[in-house]
Amino acid sequence: MEAARDAFAGEQEVEITVTGRKTGRQISHPVWFVQEEESMFLVPITGSDSDWYKNVRKTPMIEVSANGTAVNGPATPITDPDRVAHIVAMFGEKYGPDQVAQHYPKRDVAVQVPLG
Repeated sequence: MEAARDAFAGEQEVEITVTGRKTGRQISHPVWFVQEEESMFLVPITGSDSDWYKNVRKTPMIEVSANGTAVNGPATPITDPDRVAHIVAMFGEKYGPDQVAQHYPKRDVAVQVPLG
């Protein structure tokens, strides 16, 4: 777990791979992320309307990779407004509030991925 946290710590984005809800194919996307304790948190750009988020809702497994390190695990959707707001605030600290406001027009959900 510590190796995964360290591998992702200095990165600005990671590659996620999810299973397509209609095709069943593996689909990859680069995404921004934040880490807190033993978890990574992702915020879909268009919130609950994002295709990768809909895919995770159907098949709640995800692969996250960067720097030659990959973690496969459960993807837990977060819909509680207070938790989502906390995660979005962490995004603002990492990337800047202006960037988050510009790139994330809908901030109604997040996804938690354990790093271990």
